[in-house]
Amino acid sequence: MPRKIVKTCLSIAIATAASQTMAGGFALNEQSISGMGTSFAGRSSSADDATTVASNPAGMSRLKREQISVGAAVLFAKSDISKASGVDNGTNHGDMVPVVGVPMGYYVKPLNEDWTFGLGMYVPFGLMTDYEGSFQGRYHGKKSQVQVLTLQPTLSYRFNEQFSIGFGPTINRVDGELTSAVKNPIASAGDGEVKVKGDDTAVGYNIGMLYEFTPETRAGITYHSKVKYRLKGHTTMNGGGFIFQSSAGKYDGSLRLTTPESVDFSLTHDINDRWTVYAGSTWTRWSRFQEIKVQNDDVQGFLTGPLTTITEEQNWHDTWSHAIGAAYKLNKEWTLRTGFAVDQSPTNNTDRAARMPTGDRKAVSLGAAWSPNDDITVDLAYSYLREEKVKVDSGDYRADFRNSAHGLGAQLTYRF
Repeated sequence: MPRKIVKTCLSIAIATAASQTMAGGFALNEQSISGMGTSFAGRSSSADDATTVASNPAGMSRLKREQISVGAAVLFAKSDISKASGVDNGTNHGDMVPVVGVPMGYYVKPLNEDWTFGLGMYVPFGLMTDYEGSFQGRYHGKKSQVQVLTLQPTLSYRFNEQFSIGFGPTINRVDGELTSAVKNPIASAGDGEVKVKGDDTAVGYNIGMLYEFTPETRAGITYHSKVKYRLKGHTTMNGGGFIFQSSAGKYDGSLRLTTPESVDFSLTHDINDRWTVYAGSTWTRWSRFQEIKVQNDDVQGFLTGPLTTITEEQNWHDTWSHAIGAAYKLNKEWTLRTGFAVDQSPTNNTDRAARMPTGDRKAVSLGAAWSPNDDITVDLAYSYLREEKVKVDSGDYRADFRNSAHGLGAQLTYRF
């Protein structure tokens, strides 16, 4: 029984990549509020402000003034759970996602006519789910909190009036805390609990190119590298009943996680002085997430051998997302934006679980930019996404899930 507990609870440490975010898998799109207004349709080609450090570092060459952009998005997500059944009793409220904030901050400084320096801090991956204590599927996942914070120093170089490149290493910090209920054979003794905590720091990179066909039309491509982590931490088991008599306590453990590489393509075209249109697609290599391998250091000697290696299949697949958007310059001070996006889910019908009840999704966005003068721009954005209904079948717990989310964002750009 102790081995089974560790397998169930440690292995979910990566599989907590649930769908309650504004991008596929456990990726977050919210690194730019100005981009959020167009559903991130022109993220690699628009280069309107300092947030281009994350979306396409080559775009810094278009920024002729030193500037900072700071902002945050707030996500409100909900799951509608229906047709739930299983061997255990419990509730299915669907209010498993607390309000989540996603901060961002950027600085760009032109060094001369060709070189530009930038620095960004943003959150490319993350999730926060917390089912009610009486959730019927609590033995398959209860609480999940994972966040990746990225620091990116960046340089761009402008070869000529048409072509620019940009590159920046990314220093990435991942932290996770996960809990799961464990069923006690003695019902009157109540559930036990297993908590998993771990963290790591790893390095990746972000590289982009921007080509301006004309002053009105430009295209961008950005590559975000994979990042390999080895989270180190511990697993804590506690609770009443004989199920924990030999295994209660704390175990050192580690698990490997690779966040996937992605390639983003986008086009931006100024139709006239008032209208701008955007289009873009992003490919993400989620197929790297084929299995979970967990190593647990059994310091108490209650598991099989001093070191237990556990493997579980996940079988995620690569995904595409597509977006279109438009901006309308109402007057000198105000610009209005809108966008529409579709996004594939990386999960499959066989392996989908309550930890990640995600389906293909559609999103619509609205945004506005207010520039009272040439030095200041305030961006506001709203997004709504809704996923297709998907089925979760974990054997002893089955249900239909349909996820939706609202996102609100605000950003301030100041030019020196």
